[in-house]
Amino acid sequence: MTTIIVGFPRIGEHRELKRITEKYWKNSATQPELLEAATVIKEKHWDIQAQAGIDFVSVGDFSFFDNVLDTAYLLNIIPNRYRALGLSDLDQYFALARGYQEGEKSVKALPMKKWFNTNYHYIVPEINDTTEIKVTGNRLFDDVALATSKHANVKASIVGPFTLLKLARYIGTKQAADFAADTIAAYQEIFANLNETRIAWLQIDEPALVFDLTDEDKAFFQDIYTQLLAQEHGFKVNIQTYFGDVRDIYSTLVALPVEGLGLDLLEGKYNRELIKELGFPNDKILFAGVVNGKNIWRNEYRKTITLIKSLSVENYILSTSCSLLHAPFTTANEPNLHPDLLQHLAFAVQKLTELKELDTILAGNGDKDLAANEELFASVNHPFDANVHARIDQLTEADYHRQPSREERAKIQKAEFNLPELPTTTIGSFPQTADVRSNRAKFRKGEITRAEYDAFNREKIADIVKFQEEIGLDVLVHGEFERNDMVEYFGEHLAGFEFTKNAWVQSYGSRAVKPPIIWGDVSRKEAITVETSAYAQSLTDKWMKGMLTGPVTIFNWSFPREDITPEESVTQIALAIQDEVLDLEAHGIKIIQIDEAALREKLPLRKSDWFKEYLDWAVPAFRLVHSKVEPTTQIHTHMCYSEFNDIVKAIDDMDADVISFEASRSDLSLIEDLRANNFETEVGPGVYDIHSPRIPSKDELVDIINEILAKLPAQKVWINPDCGLKTRGDKEVIASLVNLVAATSEVRGKLNGID
Repeated sequence: MTTIIVGFPRIGEHRELKRITEKYWKNSATQPELLEAATVIKEKHWDIQAQAGIDFVSVGDFSFFDNVLDTAYLLNIIPNRYRALGLSDLDQYFALARGYQEGEKSVKALPMKKWFNTNYHYIVPEINDTTEIKVTGNRLFDDVALATSKHANVKASIVGPFTLLKLARYIGTKQAADFAADTIAAYQEIFANLNETRIAWLQIDEPALVFDLTDEDKAFFQDIYTQLLAQEHGFKVNIQTYFGDVRDIYSTLVALPVEGLGLDLLEGKYNRELIKELGFPNDKILFAGVVNGKNIWRNEYRKTITLIKSLSVENYILSTSCSLLHAPFTTANEPNLHPDLLQHLAFAVQKLTELKELDTILAGNGDKDLAANEELFASVNHPFDANVHARIDQLTEADYHRQPSREERAKIQKAEFNLPELPTTTIGSFPQTADVRSNRAKFRKGEITRAEYDAFNREKIADIVKFQEEIGLDVLVHGEFERNDMVEYFGEHLAGFEFTKNAWVQSYGSRAVKPPIIWGDVSRKEAITVETSAYAQSLTDKWMKGMLTGPVTIFNWSFPREDITPEESVTQIALAIQDEVLDLEAHGIKIIQIDEAALREKLPLRKSDWFKEYLDWAVPAFRLVHSKVEPTTQIHTHMCYSEFNDIVKAIDDMDADVISFEASRSDLSLIEDLRANNFETEVGPGVYDIHSPRIPSKDELVDIINEILAKLPAQKVWINPDCGLKTRGDKEVIASLVNLVAATSEVRGKLNGID
């Protein structure tokens, strides 16, 4: 037996990559400094794996922004508008991910979407009719050369051709099949280049195989690999899948002339049945994904050993279920967690140890490790709240439905708010500038009092309310200066949550989040946003939005318990947020936004499981939060960076009054689906991308608004950015919002016959 991982976190133990990359973007670090820092990070991560006893060091999992973008860039999938910028190789790469603006040169970033059912975002490759797919980059080969110069056993990885072509966006008349021949030739060249190295394995990531596959998909995959694998190569090949099962193509996979097949045996539970029913060939190695790459909990060794033995597979390598990219770095940096909780946690570094200990136990030499693990699992004690369980037991069907109907509420709210056509607003947060972060840090360190902390935030709120009034926004927000994170902030006010100090997980590019841990039963300990929202409303005669995070997003962006069902956990959170909604309403906040940015994130990857395993309880949980408010209270929600077109009806069933969503990076493609499905909720398609530093011009925004109005009636449309403004700078936010208001005013004038 041997051990391996699908991939390792790349941001660094202390987010070193984030810091040096952002310095580079701000021109306070040079390109050589960035490259040198990246080399140090990679070498450290390889050493950690080797020192933990992992048999094959993983290379190719590092990225300056995203691995899908890396593979597309390696294969020359670079739209001409980025080439025309005349940038260096690395800056051109970043322009695809972040957009670019310098003088007259301006281009938007490529679309960004959620990576399967995770909170990680990938950059969507754009392929047009003139794209010439060929190998043009060296980064992968340089990393392999460096790794093999320092470690004897190296496994390289790359996103596979099927997944790359399936996830790409096609502009023009050509589709994936038209680029298959060139893609195969390019991967054959990659094989040839890697033949010159000393890698032991090449891991080809094909997670798209866990989707529902059509006969055309299956034939396309088989055709690609029949040709690709016909070439001789001096290393072993593993086709790696994760996040689900491969029921549609298992027979094809086990028949391929490859040495290994990587299967997720945790999320892809049906993979176990496939192996038991159809067998696993003795001439192949099963890369058994038995250590969870997405959670933070210790592996229960007895269950894992029983699972492995039940498969009766002759040759296997113990592996993670997916890349450890989705887990925090190490528990060693968590001095403040209570030992009762800490002992049950395993972050990325600890999961390496778990793999090694499982390997030792299965080899017959790990009795002490097994005994210690069994003792640990005998001592799990989640905090219990009888009142929480009583509230859930008393729920009836009526608690999940708001009255009157949305159509009737719309009439009532039009009269109540008297907003202009195409009302303008933002999604909630304003820039978390250095002074905001410093104020929070001082308070956490005890350097300032609570009164001083609150006074600073009130001053920031007053300034941002005044700014919004001055530029003419219609519905205002308070800026969220008191919030560290849209989930962590709420978790801090809810019983049942625990918090780490350094458990950062990459979300996209240099952006990392620190998910809270759900450890016990959840309830609201105190009012969370009421005082701040009421204060902000007192400063203006305009309408102020109360800003909340919804129960599904809080659950999906936390590390959840595994001893109760997701439905029960989300219902607990929903009741806690319901208390906050009613409290806001009682204090005069008549517009309340309940963000569900992550609703689609945990949608099962197979459509047959969508409702029974997720939507049938996730959508009602959102309705539970707002079902008791008055008809004059307007409920908003927000979603971002997911493919919503296939769940439009479920989103409408959430029964919100207004929904805002990311649309700018996907070129408003969702709007056609809203119209086709007779979407009833009022909508605010994001008119510009806040994840890019570029400032949209007024004329650009006028064109975008007109494009929206060509497909949706004006009385149903709100105008807003596509997400919160937390990560942007003041200068670009001010300019962008001024242009947004000016563009909306111009369009309103033309709608009313005023030039």
